[in-house]
Amino acid sequence: MDKPSPTVAPARPSHAPSPELQARRDIHWRKTRRLTAILLLVWLLTGFLTVFYARELLHLNLFGWPLPFYMAAQGASLVYLAIIAFYAWRMRRLDRDFHTEEHA
Repeated sequence: MDKPSPTVAPARPSHAPSPELQARRDIHWRKTRRLTAILLLVWLLTGFLTVFYARELLHLNLFGWPLPFYMAAQGASLVYLAIIAFYAWRMRRLDRDFHTEEHA
């Protein structure tokens, strides 16, 4: 019987990025993580803390409604949409700036 020949994985090119490119990548990644952490904190504040401290926030009114009720009814959804829109806008700018520097 014929034995199948062992398959050899194609060799991947081993070219490491230059130190300058790696530094720009690290900065881009740091900015991305920072933005994500800030927006997650905003999400936590609007989604969890307004419900957790609902009794303490009852005296605050927004458009004639108590703040906890408004945030539960529609405010949190509007904040989530704003977070998504801001994240998409900011990441588009960060990526564009990174790729502009990369190709310069």
